[in-house]
Amino acid sequence: MEEDGEFRCWDELIPDALGLIFNNLSLQEILTVIPRVCKSWQRAVSGPYCWQDIDIEQWSQQCRPETLDRMLQMLITRSSGSLRKLCVTGLPNGQSFSFIADNAKSLRTLRLPRSEINDSVVEQVAGRLSSVTFLDVSYCRNIGAPALEAIGKHCKLLMGLRRTMHPLEVVGKLSQDDEALAIATTMPKLKQLEVAYLLISTEGVVKILENCPELELLDVRGCWNVKLDENLVKKFSRLKVVGPLVVDYFGMKGWDDCSNYSGSSGYLAWDFVAGDVGIDYDDVISDVDWEDDQSIEDVEMRFYDGFDLENAAFDWPLSP
Repeated sequence: MEEDGEFRCWDELIPDALGLIFNNLSLQEILTVIPRVCKSWQRAVSGPYCWQDIDIEQWSQQCRPETLDRMLQMLITRSSGSLRKLCVTGLPNGQSFSFIADNAKSLRTLRLPRSEINDSVVEQVAGRLSSVTFLDVSYCRNIGAPALEAIGKHCKLLMGLRRTMHPLEVVGKLSQDDEALAIATTMPKLKQLEVAYLLISTEGVVKILENCPELELLDVRGCWNVKLDENLVKKFSRLKVVGPLVVDYFGMKGWDDCSNYSGSSGYLAWDFVAGDVGIDYDDVISDVDWEDDQSIEDVEMRFYDGFDLENAAFDWPLSP
């Protein structure tokens, strides 16, 4: 209530303003609480105003693949081509990646750690990601140099690449210098590169430095074969090199300390489970009777106080 005693007409705010306000809420609140307040708020969350930046990275860590697919389709469709940032963990297949690319004309930041995408899919899709400036493909075990080369050739605006691996994920590989070469030859505008625990050599890193003159941050923690000469590094006045020594491995807060683009969502862990595959979530929400206290049909929300990380739905060790 304002000082003069008059009520604010929150339901009369323009959708753009409502979108800015609702973006401060959790995903769970936006999808389940806001639509039931009033019709104007329901229209705001059903349109693109809340979905220019989509961060479901934390939620997607513990949901089923089919559920993740459906959530992505719903939210990206609502963005209506205005999607600028997407953060999601564990894409289950190339079809999901292709759907993202089909709606990526405004996309700038794309974070896809632990996704089940391969070189072939990336080579087919990369041409539709030309506007991306930051890409995170950390812990994606099925991609290699061909995928990175395709990304570099098509994503001419790319300034940040995160290709961090877990030590156990590179066991059995002799070298990943081909990935370093792909980065060096196709990504000249890079300012930030994170390749922690990648099996690259000093020669591979030197090629990156020689071909990426704008590089400001190079994270090579855990790249034990890299021995950079101090005089060489000094030639790049703006460059900050992290690693290869890993300090306080178990006490580290995570790689996000090195990345201005990184950041996990802070909402409560919850699960989104839907009924029939053909259901239209927008139709379901719009059919709610605003005068009665009814629940959203065929949609179940499960809430948790947190995750059991030890039993998370991944078959590889936790990321450092």
